[in-house]
Amino acid sequence: MESFYKDKVVLVTGGSGSIGSEIVKKLLEFEPEAVRILDINETALFELEEDLKSSKIRTFIGDVRDKDRLERAFEDVDIIFHAAALKHVPLCEFNPFDAVKTNVLGTQNVLDAALNTNVGKVIMISTDKSVNPINVMGATKLLAERLTIAANYYGPNRRTVFSCVRFGNVLNSRGSVIPIFRKQISNGGPVTITDSEMSRFIMHIPDSVDLILMAGYMAVGEEIFILKMPAVNVVDLAEVMIDDLAPKYGYSPEDIDIEIIGKRFGEKLFEELVTKDEAMYVEDKGNLFILNSKNKIYSGEKFSYDSDSAEKLSKDEIRMELRKHKF
Repeated sequence: MESFYKDKVVLVTGGSGSIGSEIVKKLLEFEPEAVRILDINETALFELEEDLKSSKIRTFIGDVRDKDRLERAFEDVDIIFHAAALKHVPLCEFNPFDAVKTNVLGTQNVLDAALNTNVGKVIMISTDKSVNPINVMGATKLLAERLTIAANYYGPNRRTVFSCVRFGNVLNSRGSVIPIFRKQISNGGPVTITDSEMSRFIMHIPDSVDLILMAGYMAVGEEIFILKMPAVNVVDLAEVMIDDLAPKYGYSPEDIDIEIIGKRFGEKLFEELVTKDEAMYVEDKGNLFILNSKNKIYSGEKFSYDSDSAEKLSKDEIRMELRKHKF
């Protein structure tokens, strides 16, 4: 994989975000010719430049809603990782037009611009919320997946291949539950949970970046790469964090209450990574699944991969994960 990225020109949309910036940092270890970072957040781009201080990076201020800007940025690019998105469920619920403009039309702009500039590969970063979606964010990411896979059929003489990766919840990314719980604990509580039965798939930022870069290396078009990952009961995660963090902020764990505030609009009790229908076309590659419609693999096996039926991490296992990654 290192030799694959060596001397390549790679562009990351949303490249100053939690995932995008880590993709950039990891790519620099592989000696690419250049890593282009496209983002609408000027301050975050500046801070990333100051952090990395690398002659290999090129920063581009731009919005995926602006197709002309994308075509200029995509010139002579070998690989694109499309991480730009509106990702927060409640915000998308109450700003659905903007979610469509960024997650759907913005993705279509990325695909069109990549075709027009003859980019080698495009990897679109998706989410478990795209599976059987009940909210705007999930629905827009489902459409983004469909658009990306369908782009492989545009123009038989074009070299560009398009694939996706599908994530669970990325721990400690911006706006995720860990920084929220940590802030609530530091303030003396309460720690708010929407429902005591809620469960989620979890992955760490390094694991997500490894999956993205592996997908870029392996992709031949039409695949959705899905990392196998553990699931947790959210209330168990909260209780472990209270036990570990309360003393650091001068509290006893008994001082921090957990408050059930009710499920937010558009929120699911559990998430899915593979549906029963998709499972019949999935290749099991050990640590990941590859949903590959191109090869039309039909196993006939029906299973669902969801955080409700998946085996959950125990509290001790959650504690080990948090300490290992210094959360």
